[in-house]
Amino acid sequence: MAQVVLVVKFTSELSLDEVMEIARSRADEFRALEGLEQKYYFRDTATGQIGGLYIWKTPEDLAAYRKSELRKTIAAAYKTVGEPDLQVLEVLMPLRD
Repeated sequence: MAQVVLVVKFTSELSLDEVMEIARSRADEFRALEGLEQKYYFRDTATGQIGGLYIWKTPEDLAAYRKSELRKTIAAAYKTVGEPDLQVLEVLMPLRD
């Protein structure tokens, strides 16, 4: 299976509590995405950036998300400073099945 990982990081004008409240309110929209196997919400303690680590079943599922309205709302929803930083990674081998 050709899994792909998307890492999104951003700086927000909001407090961590406000960011997490928004994340919880949007969770069902992400759960409904075709091909999204898992999403981890994280904070980089060194920079204070907030982000999401998405694990997709296929590159096509990720491509569909990247064109979606949900993806386009990240900056506005989380009041980011500048555009979110996106990094796409190809999974070479999983440790566990």
